[in-house]
Amino acid sequence: MAAKDFPKPNSARSKARRRALDILFESEQRAVSAAGAIQQRRESTDQIINSYTVDIVEGVCELQETIDEFLQTYSQGWTLDRMPSVDRIILRIGSWELLYNDDVPDGVAVSEAVELAKTLSTDESPQFINGLLGRLQQLKPTLLA
Repeated sequence: MAAKDFPKPNSARSKARRRALDILFESEQRAVSAAGAIQQRRESTDQIINSYTVDIVEGVCELQETIDEFLQTYSQGWTLDRMPSVDRIILRIGSWELLYNDDVPDGVAVSEAVELAKTLSTDESPQFINGLLGRLQQLKPTLLA
């Protein structure tokens, strides 16, 4: 797939990823369930939560143990606890899309995660996230076997 075929960063799915990151971050920081964080947003704001946002949040939560195991195994020199929270959550979202969502091309999953990191994290984060998700992309056939 050529770069021109990838969705633009302001697409509905890009916004859904950003909102999923916000919900997962809030959930982690406030030690509440992600479902609880979604429910609270629905009750206390006029915010409409895109169905893809819910898909991401539910997918990441359902498969987080497996995703975290992959991230832990292939992030050379970095434990999940040492990673900035936002990077850890971006990696979880990117991993879920890459490994478990067949509707998203692999390259899109990686590039969207890198874009989130460019916007929301440190200068080193995009390269780290690209490298780790790229490694998972290479290993995808064996990881899912």
